[in-house]
Amino acid sequence: MIPRLALSALLAFGLQLAVANEAASDDPRIGLALGSGGAAGLAHIAILRVFDEQGIRPVRIAGTSIGAIIGGLYAAGLSADEIEALFAEFGGSGLELIGNLASGENGVHLSDLLDLDLDDGGVVDPAAFLDYLRSKVDARRFSDLEIPMLMVATSYYEGKPVVIDEGDLFEAMRASMAVPGLFPPVERAGQVLVDGGISDPLPWGLLGDDLDYRIAVDVSGQRERPADGELPANELLFKTFELMQQSIIRARREADPPDLLLRPETEGIRLLHFHRVDEIIEQAGPAADRLTEFLTTHSSSSSSSSSQP
Repeated sequence: MIPRLALSALLAFGLQLAVANEAASDDPRIGLALGSGGAAGLAHIAILRVFDEQGIRPVRIAGTSIGAIIGGLYAAGLSADEIEALFAEFGGSGLELIGNLASGENGVHLSDLLDLDLDDGGVVDPAAFLDYLRSKVDARRFSDLEIPMLMVATSYYEGKPVVIDEGDLFEAMRASMAVPGLFPPVERAGQVLVDGGISDPLPWGLLGDDLDYRIAVDVSGQRERPADGELPANELLFKTFELMQQSIIRARREADPPDLLLRPETEGIRLLHFHRVDEIIEQAGPAADRLTEFLTTHSSSSSSSSSQP
């Protein structure tokens, strides 16, 4: 039997060791919000690559639409490089809103991944695309993820955001990316769900208060005046959708700003330009550099403060 004094000393030593181990970590607790924005959301890959390079893992991710897809793949264990390779593979050809879906040179055909679906509330059916994503990861449900993840959709009839953090991972992705007029809505748990960007395009508010920093990545796009002065109808439709998203983000930023808001450049990128992954990631370089500086500075600050008596 261990004497009471020795037991007390042993417990005290264990507590000191646990505190010391926690203090020894230089990594701040970071929550990461990845926003909605169609193909411009491929810029999220450049941001995730910084986390990989710094050896820092977000402790929680919240994503909307393309942010839900890329965030979900990352939370499932794929690296930024692997996610880039995945999109480079399926996006080997351009995708137009309606019309001919051309073949990519790498043998993966967008016409195989996105089927026309005019009778079900959308233009294309993303089922085959989601099957393709499913084939790239082992995770099937939120409980399989390495990083806790929240995905945002919008309840069509209630007009409110719906946060999904359990159940089928790919059903949640499908709901979060259901852009009205492009992808059909999703029926889930008695609700009709459409794209989360309608109600919460950049969900840093979901990340919680138990974090050192909340980092949000806004890929809601830019509008450029066309050289010929013509605005195609489909371009006007989706750019107006982006305007709505930016208004929501601006209002929420004024009320409760994240610790770091990154806005990668997406000049010349339209909703479905997934074949331009290299260009999009290159444009995101300055935003990635800002994140590198932020993480380097604040990890050093954490280390310095933890060494104080």
